[in-house]
Amino acid sequence: MTAAQPTILATSGGHRVSARTRVLFDGLVHHAVDLSGVHRRRPRILYVGTAVGDAEHVTARMHEAARVAGFDLTPLHLFPMPNVEDVEDTVLGHDVVWVMGGSVANLLAVWRVHRLDAVLRRAWRAGVVLAGVSAGSICWYQGGATDSFGPDLRPVTDALGLLPYGNGVHYDSDAGRRPLIHRLVADGTFATAHCTDDGVGLVYRGTELVEAVTEVPGAGAYVVTREGGRAVEERIEPRRLPAAPY
Repeated sequence: MTAAQPTILATSGGHRVSARTRVLFDGLVHHAVDLSGVHRRRPRILYVGTAVGDAEHVTARMHEAARVAGFDLTPLHLFPMPNVEDVEDTVLGHDVVWVMGGSVANLLAVWRVHRLDAVLRRAWRAGVVLAGVSAGSICWYQGGATDSFGPDLRPVTDALGLLPYGNGVHYDSDAGRRPLIHRLVADGTFATAHCTDDGVGLVYRGTELVEAVTEVPGAGAYVVTREGGRAVEERIEPRRLPAAPY
């Protein structure tokens, strides 16, 4: 089972801490599964942790989160080499690709060396839901604001470009991201930017933004456009997702 159209869920969330485990999958990850249309079997999630260097402790936490959620999770590691024989077949064999946050600049460089960028484009067209958080959101767009190069935020403009917009993540929790996104739209680096507060995700069918959703009450999504040489921001009220079922 795959989504009926190319589908992306780009987020600033999806994970939360519980009393028993370090990480649980929150409403946004469950929504990515819903978007895939899978039913009558356990969802197959491909976890891509390139942005954190395929850190084993993070992968272990994702495995635990998947166990609690009732998902089958496969990690795709690229360090020190791909951990599967056929990367494309592995990607296409899953319902959802979930990309972890971290360094989007490093993620893009490593993906391109291994041609994972082209594989993900084919998977998107085939109906595998592409999703992720932070760097795992920015990667699907033209680019966005990142701390990949140091503590001072800088633009990245060479992301995969499946979505023809800039992307602002952690819009409410990192004070520097909003002004940088506004500057990048005002100077024409991005014609438009789509942005999310923590806990919010944006759903795309093809390249069209069709819905904003949230696992956090009161959080928002935003579209930033250029008018008369300045950035103009419009807030979008997201639909509240059901609580994760545990």
